[in-house]
Amino acid sequence: MKLRKTYSYALWSAVYLTLLSVSISSISYFFIVQQFGVITIILSIISLFIISFIIIQYRAEHFIYRRLKKIYEEVSILNINDLKRESATTDIDKLSKSMQKFVEGKRLEIKNLTERDSFRRDFLGNVAHELKTPLFTVQGYILTLMEGAINDKQIRMKYLDRANKGVERLVAVIKDLDMIAKLEIEGTKLNIEVFNILELIQNVFDLFEMKAKKRNISLKFDRVYEFPVFVKGDIEKIEQVLINLVVNSIKYGKPNGKTIVGVDDFNDKKFIVKVIDNGEGIKKEHLTRLFQRFYRVDQSRSRDQGGSGLGLSIVKHIVEAHDENIYLKSVYGKGSEFSFTIEKAR
Repeated sequence: MKLRKTYSYALWSAVYLTLLSVSISSISYFFIVQQFGVITIILSIISLFIISFIIIQYRAEHFIYRRLKKIYEEVSILNINDLKRESATTDIDKLSKSMQKFVEGKRLEIKNLTERDSFRRDFLGNVAHELKTPLFTVQGYILTLMEGAINDKQIRMKYLDRANKGVERLVAVIKDLDMIAKLEIEGTKLNIEVFNILELIQNVFDLFEMKAKKRNISLKFDRVYEFPVFVKGDIEKIEQVLINLVVNSIKYGKPNGKTIVGVDDFNDKKFIVKVIDNGEGIKKEHLTRLFQRFYRVDQSRSRDQGGSGLGLSIVKHIVEAHDENIYLKSVYGKGSEFSFTIEKAR
C-alpha cells in the first residue's frame, strides 16, 4: 500500500533520529552494556523510534492542518467545513486539484473577459464609425442647403437626394443592429414550416433583378429543376439569408459577371444551398473573420457599396438558429461560394 505522505515523512524522520541516537549511544555502549544488557538496549531503540514517529506525525498533521485551514478560509471556492483535522494530511492532493481547477477557471475567465473587452472596444468603434459617416454626410448637405444652396432648385434636389441616401444607410445600420441584438440576446424564434426553396430563391432573384442589371450581373440557377424542392425552416429568416448572400454577390461580383444559386443533396436528411459568384474572391487571411460583425475585407470599397457590415453575421446567426451549418469557399481572383444546409421536408 502507498503510505500517506506524512507517514513517510514521519517514518524517515524517526529513522534518522533513531540512527542519530544509536550513533551517539554507541559511543557509550561499552559503558552501559554491562549494566543494562543487550535486550534493554534494543528495546530502548525500538521505543525511541516509536515515540519519535508519533511526535513527528502529530506535529506534521498539526502544521499542515493549520496551513490548510488558512488556505480554505482565504480561497472562496473551498468550504472550510469540508476540512477535518484527521484528514488534513490526505487532503493535499484534493486541495492541489481544487486549486488547479480554480486557477484554470480563473485563467479562462480572465481570457474571456479580455476577449470580450477587446470585442466591446472594436464593436463600439465600428458602430461609431458606421453611424458617424452617414450622419456627417447628411449634416454637411443640410448645412450647405441652409447656407443658401436651397434657393438653387438643381442643387437642392441633388443634395436632398444625397442626404436621403445617408439617412437610408443610417436606417439600414440601425435595423441590422436591432436584428442582431435580438438574435444574440433573445434568441431566434423560428416559425418552422414546409416551403419550396426554389420558389423562394426565384423571389429573391426578382427582388434584386434591377440591382443586378445596374452592374450587368446575371442571376440564375445552376440547372433546370424539374420538380419543386421542399424544405423545413422559417421561410422569412431563410429569405433573409438568401437576400444577404445574393446582395453580397452583386456588390462584390465583377461587372458582367454572374451569380449562380443551386440546391443539392447534402445527406439523407439535408439539402445544401449554394450561392456562387465569379467576383474578386477573398484572400485566405480574411476567411476566418468574415462572419464577424462589421468586419470588411476592403474598408473603402465596402463603404462605397453601402450596407451595415452586419449581413454575414446575421446570416450566421439565422443558419445556426436552425441547427444548420454555413460554409465558405473562396479563391482570390476567381470568386466565392457561400453555402448553408437546410432540413429536407419529409
